[in-house]
Amino acid sequence: MRITFLSVLSFLFITSAAFAQGEKSNTKKFPKELRYNFSEDGEQYVKATFLAQIWGRYTDNNPGTTLYGFDEPTSFDMGLRRVRMQVYGQLTDRIFFYTQFGQNNLSSSGPRKQGIFFHDALGEFKVYKNAISIGAGLTAWTGASRYSSPAIGSILTLDAPLYQQYTADISDQFVRKLSIYAKGKIGKLDYRLALSDPMAIPVSTGQPGGISTSSMYSSEPPKAQVHGYFMYQFMDQEDNTTPYNAGSYYGKKTIVNLGVGFVQQPQAMWNLSDDLQDTLRSNLSILSTDFFFETPLDKTKQNAVTAYAAYTFSDYGKNYLRNTGVMNPATGNSNPMVVNGAGNAFPMNGTGNTIYAQAGYLFRKDLLKNLGTIQLFGALQHSTFDALDDPMLMYELGANWLIPGNNAKLSLEYQSRPVFETDALGDAKTTARKGMVVMQLQIGI
Repeated sequence: MRITFLSVLSFLFITSAAFAQGEKSNTKKFPKELRYNFSEDGEQYVKATFLAQIWGRYTDNNPGTTLYGFDEPTSFDMGLRRVRMQVYGQLTDRIFFYTQFGQNNLSSSGPRKQGIFFHDALGEFKVYKNAISIGAGLTAWTGASRYSSPAIGSILTLDAPLYQQYTADISDQFVRKLSIYAKGKIGKLDYRLALSDPMAIPVSTGQPGGISTSSMYSSEPPKAQVHGYFMYQFMDQEDNTTPYNAGSYYGKKTIVNLGVGFVQQPQAMWNLSDDLQDTLRSNLSILSTDFFFETPLDKTKQNAVTAYAAYTFSDYGKNYLRNTGVMNPATGNSNPMVVNGAGNAFPMNGTGNTIYAQAGYLFRKDLLKNLGTIQLFGALQHSTFDALDDPMLMYELGANWLIPGNNAKLSLEYQSRPVFETDALGDAKTTARKGMVVMQLQIGI
């Protein structure tokens, strides 16, 4: 008998509720963190963390979608969106190291036994107090926006605004770049600056091969990429031990941040001239500004509101467009008129302008008594890309069930995305909307 998506959601809900209602003695014994202090004051330490995000999902696929050659108009799938382990620590007053390893996007339709890999591996030297530290390695100290480096354990929506990971898996490794960086705090100004060596484009899976009249990443040996992000933190200060920015503090802080950032790489892009006779080269330029706000409404109840807004100007060259489908449940598309491509993909990045916003409301901490509380959220991305004749509007709505004691979260989200198709004149216009429902179980320490 076919297992329906709703029955799987019901099973996850019931088992998660039972997990949350476990014996109080077990909850009290669960460790707050895995940490070993080398010094009595705790200033020198080594710390480890673990996090897993498991997805169950139903997708109304893009027109023409196929899975290994078979038509797949809709799909149900499960997968490991992220599995991460961190080991890091302050070895001396000045020396810090950070490593993160794990796996992304292991799904029922994808390749098996992918193996874990390093997301981050860096060493850092504190030059002067908290004002400046210099480091190097494979790292997410990057620009140009807050969620170019998201803290995945506290994402407000089900997933981070991935368009802010501007070069993900094309000239970097899942956001991380081989870089030399400087970071620190000067008063209320938090900053990061980096010089990166882009990874080779010919071995990237993030773009098709060859060259066309529309801009693509150049396969020529790359020039260095410079990027940075600056936040002025008006109220409570955010920690910058690691590069990852929180999506929510769950009513524990008052955060009011204004940020600006950039990414710049000379001759990163290329395209053919309209007569196909010349190869034209152009720079990659990203400029962004954003605003993050969170405040508790009642410090005792710890109910809170969260809001984030960003504007981004992206110049990837002539008519650049990139479709992204997170943990895509499909392998092909038989309809060449569909701009989106297969499965759940939609135009997420391109030359043009993007406005993004998200907001959330956290109910009081004991809303469900010993079962925790609920956080509602919504988000949208509105982009006007040169390659499309209509604006791209994606929106999502959902809720997080924050389960106390055992560091667990159960999330449910609906995402709506546009489908673009080219007409007889070659114009790319919106012809339909498709939806996706995702339930995520997150557990970590």
